Amino acid sequence: MGTDKNKRLFVDLDICASGECQNCVIQCSYLYHRQSPGNNGIISVAELATYALVCRRCEEAHCVNACPVEALEQNLDQDKLLVRHNMRCISCKSCSHACPYGTIYPELVPVLIHNCDFCLDRRDMSNEPLCIKSCPYGALSLKAADSSLGENTFLAGDHLIIHSTHWDREKV
Repeated sequence: MGTDKNKRLFVDLDICASGECQNCVIQCSYLYHRQSPGNNGIISVAELATYALVCRRCEEAHCVNACPVEALEQNLDQDKLLVRHNMRCISCKSCSHACPYGTIYPELVPVLIHNCDFCLDRRDMSNEPLCIKSCPYGALSLKAADSSLGENTFLAGDHLIIHSTHWDREKV
């Protein structure tokens, strides 16, 4: 059978924010996440989703300019989407304090590395990612990016689709 590498991870933030799940119990199959308790790739997905939906994509990016170690940048190829380079980040939270709109949440700037690799090298039709299997509320799935996204659904980065009615992001 074919692979699922052309599909993106779909995250329904409305389900995550519904209050049903008090703590995120999603498990991660990435080798280094299994060996380190509390290290879960879904944290980087939440960060990327927040940047994609909430960030105002300022012309003059105060958050980027405030970073003393150049760990934050605007990806000009992807609609000025913020990207944090975790290996550079020292979690000083300067970006959070510099943001004039308060859209970089301090709790999403951890020192620990929590990168999601979207299971790209471990996906096939018979084996969906562990994060999808372990979410008891169905907030995660795989979807094709070329399908109709629907209302309040946005592409973020190269591997993520986000659904949220809590944010009204202006489409460019």
